[in-house]
Amino acid sequence: MTPPSLNILFLGWGNSARSIFAEYLIRKLGKERFAPFSAGINPEPEINPLVIRILKELYQIDASDARPKSWDKFKDVPFNFIITSSEHAKSHVPPWTWTGTPIVAHWSTPDPERFSGSEKDTFNHYWKVSQLIYRRVDLLCNLSVDKLDRLVHGLEKIGSFALPNQNFLSIENQK
Repeated sequence: MTPPSLNILFLGWGNSARSIFAEYLIRKLGKERFAPFSAGINPEPEINPLVIRILKELYQIDASDARPKSWDKFKDVPFNFIITSSEHAKSHVPPWTWTGTPIVAHWSTPDPERFSGSEKDTFNHYWKVSQLIYRRVDLLCNLSVDKLDRLVHGLEKIGSFALPNQNFLSIENQK
């Protein structure tokens, strides 16, 4: 019997780069295991075009339907996991309580939109950020069903501290 999909939200500040990479990469790597979503606390008007290009050209993922979404759109969704991708998102607590008791994790990832350089260097920087996110998504997707089940039910606590009704995981930048 196939276990039900786990709802996972990738939460960024603008929902235009890192959280989009994560959502679309887990769609590809997580297949039926995860029901992925992404949102921003202060969504940008559009997805960064380099994100769409990298997903298409380097991962063969069509993200043409990607749109920035506000986190309040998901306040009633019972998530199993909420993963923040920016320091801004990590430090903000919604004015509501998330439905259920999601495991909240932070994946510290450089903000590609703050990079300044030539067109080629900028593309390469976005590519490197996407690779970092890919490795993390791949590790998450390759956890055994048993390990994911223990995480979802709060039996394993990893990270620095717990928030009320939430387990907090911290995965810092890989060097």
